Amino acid sequence: MTAHALPQVALESTVISHGLPYPHNLALARDMEAVVRSHGAQPRTVGIIAGELIAGLDDSQIAHLATAQNVRKVSRRDLPIVVAQKLDGATTVATTMWIAHQAGIEVFATGGIGGVHRGHGGAAGNDISADLEELAQTPVIVVCAGAKAILDLPATLEYLETRGVTVAGYATDEFPAFYSRSSGLPVDVRCDSPAEVAAIWRAKQTLGLPGGLLVTVPIAPQDEIPAQEIEPAIAQAVAEAEQRGLRSAEVTPFLLARIAELTGDRSLRANIALLKNNARVAAEIATALANG
Repeated sequence: MTAHALPQVALESTVISHGLPYPHNLALARDMEAVVRSHGAQPRTVGIIAGELIAGLDDSQIAHLATAQNVRKVSRRDLPIVVAQKLDGATTVATTMWIAHQAGIEVFATGGIGGVHRGHGGAAGNDISADLEELAQTPVIVVCAGAKAILDLPATLEYLETRGVTVAGYATDEFPAFYSRSSGLPVDVRCDSPAEVAAIWRAKQTLGLPGGLLVTVPIAPQDEIPAQEIEPAIAQAVAEAEQRGLRSAEVTPFLLARIAELTGDRSLRANIALLKNNARVAAEIATALANG
């Protein structure tokens, strides 16, 4: 089987330009591609270079996004701007899904999806990530470790239910909480193999239902930070974001960086571990789909 014929797995680029500090970001991007390859699939890291949408950045382009200044974080609303102005852009979950679908890629691995922010007013407001709407309308399997733990997880799951998005737990009955394996919140279905995920995806397509499938994978036991340990750091970071009056796209990068500081980089190590684990599962699901 040639590389061109291999199952395809999309990877996002916001984690490269905005999610992790250099050189961790570049090492992670290369490691995730290596994980996908080692499990029989072809990685397609998605990004925007000088206004060109690329589903399959080469190594020099990935290095550019990892080190360049003024790389724009691109959600769906930003696409016409970066294309028209020929800007460099890193793709969010929502934008990576859209570009992956245009490129015919069915499986996408990320860390945690966006969702409904905690609290009312202030920094959170009624902030709801565009990721949720994209999941409701764009047909891609998104493999993640749940929603980012900085979010309101019950409200996020309620929103996904309202928009008709099936949430599968991969070898779990509970929705993972990013750094932590469990949130106490149930998923719609448990899948214990890539073949089970592939069967649900094919059934969804046969039924003609719109949107994606969210596959949530718990972080490995040795890498997790139990909820009772990480929650105080999250609460402190959220309170500080409120005090600073941060809005929309400013909130998540601040919270993740501040939590890393408060946990002595333990959260950074957990984030890297879960991203690699999700890349593995995504490659296995893509292979199962390709094998019919």
